[in-house]
Amino acid sequence: METTLYQPIKQFLETRGYNVKGEIGGCDIVALSDDEPPLVVICELKLSFNLELVLQAVERAASGDEVWIAARVSAKGKGRESDRRFRDLCRRLGFGMLSVADNGTVDVILAASAVMPRKNNKKRARLINEHRRRKGDPTKGGATRSPIMTAYRQQALACAAALQGGQQRPRDLRAAAPDAPKILQSNVYGWFERIDRGVYALTEAGLEALRRWPPSVPEPAPVGETSEA
Repeated sequence: METTLYQPIKQFLETRGYNVKGEIGGCDIVALSDDEPPLVVICELKLSFNLELVLQAVERAASGDEVWIAARVSAKGKGRESDRRFRDLCRRLGFGMLSVADNGTVDVILAASAVMPRKNNKKRARLINEHRRRKGDPTKGGATRSPIMTAYRQQALACAAALQGGQQRPRDLRAAAPDAPKILQSNVYGWFERIDRGVYALTEAGLEALRRWPPSVPEPAPVGETSEA
C-alpha cells in the first residue's frame, strides 16, 4: 500500500521544518513552510518509480513550489531509481526523487530544482486554504479506499455531533462549525433534515456517520470559503 510510505516521508519533511498533511486537493502529500506566503511542497507516492508517478507530478507541478516523487527502493537495485534516463527526466522537469527503504529510511536520490512551470495561483491557494483549515492530519497520503477527511467533512461532522442533542438552528451551530448554514442547506452527505423554516435535525445517515467517525468532535475551522466535499 502506498500509505506505508506516508509516515517515513512525513517525518522526513517535518524534520526539515514543514507542516505535513496527506491527501490535500488530490495530492498525496502537501507540506507548508512557516513562511508567509508559505513554500508549498507536493510529494506523490507510488510503490515503485514509474512513468505514471512522473505524470502525476507533472499534473501537480503548477500548484506547488517544489514537487517530489517518492517510492520504495527496488530490492534488487534494478528499479527506475537506478536508470540514469529516468533521473535525467526528473531533473529536467525539476522534480526531486526520494526512496524509502523497508526499514523506513528515506534517501534523496535527486534534489528538487527551480525548473518549474508557471504557477496556477488559484490551485496553489486552494491547497494552502485546505491545508490550514483541516484539523490535524486525519488522512494518510496515498489513501484511495476510504473517504478523505476534508475540512468540509470535519465541519459537517461537528454539525452532526451538535444535532445529536436535538433540533437546532444553523446560527446555534456556528460555534462548532462557522460554515454551518451552508453545510446544512447544501446537505451534501444527506446527514441533515429540515424540520421547519431554519430548523434542522439529524438523519439516520448522520447518526451512522458519527458511528463511523466516533473519536472526537473536530475543532471549529476558520471562517472562509468551504472546501470541496
